[in-house]
Formats: sequence, C-alpha cells, structure tokens
Amino acid sequence: MENVILTVHLILALLLIGVVLLQRSEGGGLGMGSSGGAVSGRAAATALGKVTWILAICFIVTSITMTILAASSASTSSVIDQFGAEQPAAPAPALPAGGDLLPPSNDGSPAAPPAATEPAAPPAAATPATPDATAPDAPAPATPAPAPAEPPASN
Repeated sequence: MENVILTVHLILALLLIGVVLLQRSEGGGLGMGSSGGAVSGRAAATALGKVTWILAICFIVTSITMTILAASSASTSSVIDQFGAEQPAAPAPALPAGGDLLPPSNDGSPAAPPAATEPAAPPAAATPATPDATAPDAPAPATPAPAPAEPPASN
C-alpha cells in the first residue's frame, strides 16, 4: 500500500513540475504583472492553471496519506530508549589452539606462522685456529658492501 502511494506521489511530483514549467511566465513575480484587467486583481484561470491546482491538491493529499501510514506503522519506543537498556554481552569467541589468528590456507589447514623477522647476519669469515682454546672467538669483521654502479651520464 505504501509503495503504491509513493509511486503515485512521485508521478504527481513529476507531472506538477512539467505543468508548472509549461505555463507562461507573467514576469514581475508575486502577481505584480498579471494581465487580468483593470477591475479584477486576479487573472483569468487557464487550463494549465486548473491542472496545476488539481495536481497540487493531489500531491498534498498523497503527502498527508504517506505521513499517516508511516506514523501508524512506527514503533512506540524511541531509538534513545535502546541505549539505556542493558543487553547481555555476547561471549567472546574462543581463540584457536595455539592462539593462531591467521586465516586458513587454501587447502583448509591452518596457515603456518611467518618466520622470525630478524635481520640476516653477514656470513662469518673463517677464523684461523688459535693456540689458546680458552680464548673466546672474536667476531668476524664486516665486509663492506659494494658501491652502487653510477647511471650513465645523460647528454
């Protein structure tokens, strides 16, 4: 029922817009330039004027009808009332075994955790054997990184 009235309301709105745009402009605004004659302050009603009044009255009737239908189907409680009501909290979902929060892989098995993201250490240089076995191993000297190649000069 509401959809039918809404459809009629929209059609009436479009027709009302079309009829108003088809009417002749009288200029001056607020009835200042009416050509109804010297005796009467009101212009003669044209066919488009009568259609405009009929469409406007039908538009207002459908507006009031939709308002009444919406008010009758509205709930008696307010949205603000919902904030005051205490609702029991939903239990938190249990974590998978091992605390794995990764999505499953394509084959359905749990995804493997990523490898540790520690920086890679440079390869240790071979150290010569020392005569004293109790001396701690000294860290290998770091090898310098090769210098980046320079781009060719542009002409």
